[in-house]
Amino acid sequence: MSASTPSPSPDRPFRVGLIGYGLAGSAFHAPLIATTPGLRLDAVVTANPERREQLRREHPGARAVDTPEQLLADPDALDLVVVASPNRTHAPLARAALRAGLATVVDKPLAGTAAEALELCQLAEAQSILLSVFQNRRWDGDFLTAARLVRGGALGRVHRFESRFERFRPKPKPGWRELADPAEVGGTLYDLGSHLVDQALTLFGPVETVYAEVDVRRDGAVVDDDAFLALTHASGTRSHLWTSAITPLIGPRLRVLGDAAGYVKPGMDPQEAELRAGHRPDGARPWGADQPSQYGTLGTDESSIALPTEPGDYPAFYAGIAAALASPGTPPPVDPRDAVATLAVLEAARASAATGTAVRLG
Repeated sequence: MSASTPSPSPDRPFRVGLIGYGLAGSAFHAPLIATTPGLRLDAVVTANPERREQLRREHPGARAVDTPEQLLADPDALDLVVVASPNRTHAPLARAALRAGLATVVDKPLAGTAAEALELCQLAEAQSILLSVFQNRRWDGDFLTAARLVRGGALGRVHRFESRFERFRPKPKPGWRELADPAEVGGTLYDLGSHLVDQALTLFGPVETVYAEVDVRRDGAVVDDDAFLALTHASGTRSHLWTSAITPLIGPRLRVLGDAAGYVKPGMDPQEAELRAGHRPDGARPWGADQPSQYGTLGTDESSIALPTEPGDYPAFYAGIAAALASPGTPPPVDPRDAVATLAVLEAARASAATGTAVRLG
């Protein structure tokens, strides 16, 4: 957003251009943008006729644009660009948006490498332009609950953090995430692994060493579909992280172990399923609420309770973006340099898996 851009009002919200209307764009970004006070979904880049028709039905006030170049040709018509296209396009499109002088949000991962991500951060900083990364899993109810317990001292000194995003998809699905070309930035390590590492760094800080096992397990697969990471944080906590497409029996979503108590949580946060089903966080119904059957357990083997899960809050991300746009200098909800740190860990994981040894960072 340029310095001359006026602050929003009920009659003049910030205008958002969304690049991509696949799953990320249509199920996550578009509905969250459209229901955030102070933001308006103004334009969406998609040349696919079926997706254009879907856009017309779901967001009739948004105009369809054929290409990112067409969208960025008139930067004065927008205040914010959101990049929700395939991973290989994240860095070049973010670079183009920033060079056009536009505030930019990029779906994770910010780039294919930590070096590329750092370059984007430096470009945004040099121009005093907002840049942020859509790490929505920071607002999963289970993670919010674990963060409250850790930061409030309910678990004592935490020595191990276990986190899983596991699925059972024994046959590869068509799409760019399953392509072998490293430029596609496909595979589960960079997909769901970006969330897992971001959560671990958010809770427990910088990582000193990384050990990883990264495999291709499914018949016909050509990218990693099964990964385990062991991180040793400078704080002394160890994070054990799993991401897999070949897990027939899913483990606990979270297990956080301290010297006073532990917290174990089954099941997935409900917000993704709600968004994919067409529900919207528009205040018409409770949002992000977990079912009691999915509550976690807090305590020890001798004494424990079922702990209600904090409501999930994906809308908080774009509320934070709107606040940062309205008040220049306000930090974005996700610091883009956090994405640089996450990518450095993922790169170390690749190196560790290739050599079978732990990799030291820094």
